[in-house]
Amino acid sequence: MTACLICGSREHSSLFQSTDRLFHTTTEKFSLLRCQGCGLIRLDPQPPPEELHRYYPPDYWFAPDRSAAGRLEEIYRRLVLRDHVRFVEQALRSSTARGPVLDVGCGGGLFPGDLRRRGFHVAGLDLSREAAALAWKQNRAPAVCGSLDRAPFRPASLACITMFHVLEHPHNPRRYLVTARGLLAPDGRLVVQVPNAASWQFRLLGDAWNGLDVPRHLFDYRDRDLEKLLEASGFEVLRRKYFSLRDNPAGLASSVAPSLDPMARRVRRVTEGSALRLIKDAVYFGLTAAALPFALIEAASGAGSTVMIEARPRSS
Repeated sequence: MTACLICGSREHSSLFQSTDRLFHTTTEKFSLLRCQGCGLIRLDPQPPPEELHRYYPPDYWFAPDRSAAGRLEEIYRRLVLRDHVRFVEQALRSSTARGPVLDVGCGGGLFPGDLRRRGFHVAGLDLSREAAALAWKQNRAPAVCGSLDRAPFRPASLACITMFHVLEHPHNPRRYLVTARGLLAPDGRLVVQVPNAASWQFRLLGDAWNGLDVPRHLFDYRDRDLEKLLEASGFEVLRRKYFSLRDNPAGLASSVAPSLDPMARRVRRVTEGSALRLIKDAVYFGLTAAALPFALIEAASGAGSTVMIEARPRSS
């Protein structure tokens, strides 16, 4: 049995089995195991790196088209990204570090593009060549295709690194964090966000919770798991946030009605006319609005469906 990422224990208990509810890339069943030592949840079996591409559609990132529905989706995305932008902006204002902000897993570049418009120097990094090209073209965010351990940046040259919904994907997230620490300037900032397996949504929905995203999420962290991983990788936790206007209400809507999720419909190439697409989008956003009060209450209780953490390299 594989040793636990957090505590090294080899004792695990089985939670349940699940498959790809969102994108339907496979009907294969995967087990979710809980570590008996610390409680960290992980996927089993974890697909080997050479097979992971089977579960990632080519356009696994937000890329609105020029239709009326696409334009409305982009307006909505920019609106709900504002709390992410404010969180990172506050982290940068409190830091003495100088240099660009690197957004790891930048997708089409909406987030680094918004930061650039606020006057910050930005760069994007994504494993998808198409996503990096779109970030340049549509959001004027300089982006490169590649992984963090091969990113073309000098050590100690970045003021901030952001990882929104990244750390649940790699086989070795600790290596990602150690690499990030080496790239950050003195007093630089790391901002990470992951689904929170200590959330009320997970407790209520179990294997139907959208935050599991089987089989793409190899690890499912609680807030305390993420903090332990950050500390073991040489970081000091400064701040936590349990609410994301972009992710928490929409995550509940996608858990309840995955077939209505706009990105999932696009990725699955669902056949629908423009009128039907607008109707489905309207129903989905209605569900998202209805989920907002619950998402706010669980976040205020410290059990939001995502956790965002600001950290800095710990002094030796």
